[in-house]
Amino acid sequence: MNEAPSNTGSADMRTLIVDDEPPARMRLRALLGELRGVEVAGEAANGVEALALCASLNANLVLLDVHMPGMNGIETARHLARFENPPAIIFATAYDEYALEAFETQALGYLLKPVRREKLARAVRHAARVASPQLIRLGQTARMGHRREQICVRLGEDLRLVPVEDIYYFAADQKYVTVRHRGGSDLIEEPLRALAEEFAPDFLRIHRNSVVSLRQVRSVVRDQQGKYCVSFKDCEETLPISRRHAGDALRQIKGHQQT
Repeated sequence: MNEAPSNTGSADMRTLIVDDEPPARMRLRALLGELRGVEVAGEAANGVEALALCASLNANLVLLDVHMPGMNGIETARHLARFENPPAIIFATAYDEYALEAFETQALGYLLKPVRREKLARAVRHAARVASPQLIRLGQTARMGHRREQICVRLGEDLRLVPVEDIYYFAADQKYVTVRHRGGSDLIEEPLRALAEEFAPDFLRIHRNSVVSLRQVRSVVRDQQGKYCVSFKDCEETLPISRRHAGDALRQIKGHQQT
């Protein structure tokens, strides 16, 4: 990672360049340096670095490569769309087959490499005209119909990515949601209802306060009061099944275990 602010002072567009290839980052930095009203706030070599830097630098524009090792650009864009103040996103990639997925994340531009100055300038001008409330609405739209492969958890100034396949359950507690996973527990500020919708049918609501991963469920047991509870593989915790959700939950868990 190479973070180096430019000398443009109080530019309107604080831009983060994200690409795993240093020559590509260098070219984009040079092209952006020729544009008025643009500040290169930093660079990232992968999606994880991009999420952390975008938050710390308060970037309002991200130039994002699609094909990167680990978390690709599409997945990164879906995480960025969930930021409280999501940045505008312009994809810059050598692969045109990702265009449809890119625009489904509500990206404001899609540039093929080698990036041309005129097209970059046009995309940046378009991004500059989009106000923050509109970006928030675009980010909310981008969340619909797309599933993440990882959950982004903030730990102070750091970010942790938890693979969805490692998650046992989500449990709501006032304004936070606990993510219980193989590595422990973390808190996130995402609505439980949105998580249930995003990860269905692999995750199942068993209570108004909890959603469980069907692949992590070992069995349904009864507690000392005779109430149904879910037990998990490789996890000693259990979660109660509410009376309201019992019929559907028991049916879906049984059906999943028989497949």
